[in-house]
Amino acid sequence: MEERKKGKILAVCQSKEKGTVKVDIKEGLLLENYGLQGDAHTGNWHRQVSLLSIESINKMKEKGWELKPGDFAENLTIEGLELFQLPLGSKLKIGDKALLEVTQIGKECHQGCEIRKKIGDCIMPREGIFTRVIKGGKVKVGDIVEVLEDDEDD
Repeated sequence: MEERKKGKILAVCQSKEKGTVKVDIKEGLLLENYGLQGDAHTGNWHRQVSLLSIESINKMKEKGWELKPGDFAENLTIEGLELFQLPLGSKLKIGDKALLEVTQIGKECHQGCEIRKKIGDCIMPREGIFTRVIKGGKVKVGDIVEVLEDDEDD
């Protein structure tokens, strides 16, 4: 069996309001079929937890912008995975317990997005991914993120 694709969490971010940058809280609780506890985007829908890779953020930093995890309103900033290349339905195991399913790649940017207003561009609509929480659990900076094979659901 080939080695699973792995990355790790660099930031766990939340915001109280939609359309704003998120703040790195270092660790959080993913609630089954709901999202990141305390975040504005939680709820019973298909975009419960958003993820963006640091590699995507770095593409924007190369254009000269000062950016940090959470600035694109992502919940989890991941290193080492090209998230936007994962197929819909992919499962991501995070830490010991949490399990996410990829439900959407990219999104239509809404009007009034803070980052787009500030720098005129946003990578989230192109390279961010959205997931729903299949199994809840604590997540924290440094946790390993594994892409599971189709037949795995542990």
